[in-house]
Amino acid sequence: MNRRPALSATPPVILYHDGHCPLCQREVAWLARHPRRERVALVDIQAAEFDATALGRTFEAMIGRLHLRDAEGRWFIGMDASRALYAVLGYRRLVWLSSLRGVAPVMNAGYRWFARRRVRLGRWLEGRRRKR
Repeated sequence: MNRRPALSATPPVILYHDGHCPLCQREVAWLARHPRRERVALVDIQAAEFDATALGRTFEAMIGRLHLRDAEGRWFIGMDASRALYAVLGYRRLVWLSSLRGVAPVMNAGYRWFARRRVRLGRWLEGRRRKR
């Protein structure tokens, strides 16, 4: 059994992101400038033309956690989507480290905590930047 399935993600991948999330927007902007950006297609699930049911998903499930689909049609969700994304971009050592037995549960829990609060955290950070 592969304990690090994200390392096997096959490019190109499709990253389904929340276009209304300020922190997500920052990461998408970074991805658009990344030297290996051709390995990642970006899809805003908040876009009017997006249809989660066409993918066999629900919008509610996709808005709650990051989703990534690789070239072989495999889905990676939540922290595994982040791991697969970074593996495809060439950060395999970081992915491997984040998948270690003692580290993975902490990273997964941190991701879940962040995912539930991402929009609120993004707005808070934007407000702090405006005050400077």
